[in-house]
Amino acid sequence: MLPLVETDEQWDAVVPDEAVMRRGADDLCARLGLTGLPLTRYEGGTQPVYAVGDEHVLKLFPAASAQDGATEARVLAHLEGRLPVPTPEVRSAGTYENGWHYILMSRLPGADLAVAWPGIPRADQDRIVDEAGACLAALHALDPTPLAGAVGPEDWDAFVRKQRAGAVQQQREHGLAESWLEQIPAFLDSLTLPCGPERALLHTEFMRQHLVIDPRDRKLTGLLDFEPAMIGDPAYDFVAVGLFVTRADPRLMTRFTEAYGRKFAPRTVMAYTLLHVYSDLPWYLRELPAPPETTLDSLAGAWFAAG
Repeated sequence: MLPLVETDEQWDAVVPDEAVMRRGADDLCARLGLTGLPLTRYEGGTQPVYAVGDEHVLKLFPAASAQDGATEARVLAHLEGRLPVPTPEVRSAGTYENGWHYILMSRLPGADLAVAWPGIPRADQDRIVDEAGACLAALHALDPTPLAGAVGPEDWDAFVRKQRAGAVQQQREHGLAESWLEQIPAFLDSLTLPCGPERALLHTEFMRQHLVIDPRDRKLTGLLDFEPAMIGDPAYDFVAVGLFVTRADPRLMTRFTEAYGRKFAPRTVMAYTLLHVYSDLPWYLRELPAPPETTLDSLAGAWFAAG
């Protein structure tokens, strides 16, 4: 019921087309014994995701991102019941047709923290950040060995070298000004990123948009979206923390790191910001407070320093 999607052009033609996607989602739900339940597509997100009634979520992965589906299913199964914040339970996962993969998972109750955040009193915001810091610490404390081979990269140091080699071009393609681009090589050359045996299971997009909150008592009720999970340096996860959880607020970063139990040097996190798979520095510069100076060192202090 769903056509093959292996290229960007096929993705653009198929994935946004709800008439096509809905037929496939309906058919797959019928095969899974969920006929008759309301099916509602979530807005946003990379992959097509549907709420199936009140208890289920169906996430679809075309052939172009089939590995992401396999990764998320494996990681969710590994995490079930092991974090202080719930994660979705995998109820079924596998292949559909034409290279599509799917995960049927439990639907976590609550609201998107990013949407709810502006209406949350400051004291509750502080507590939520504390809970988030403790959750990430628990994730990083898990032994990632059982996921080796299923979650990459196989060689973290090689991954860092590859990202470093393409860092300038990645930001140039996003439209970063030359005055910033010319700083990147020297900044990355000026520090040595951690290497060696310390590796953790990384969410890689630990952000308000992937945290769920109970709107009544304002407590975290879920952590979502593990398709881009990796095994690597724990500091890598603090890119999303600084950009999307604490939002360049030193007071919130202080609370988060205290709950997490460890601080990372702002320059290290800034380096990983440049090396991140999804790094888009022009977007961050538009979204976050401007640094005192137009330098990467100034950005590091403005976005990732604790108060």
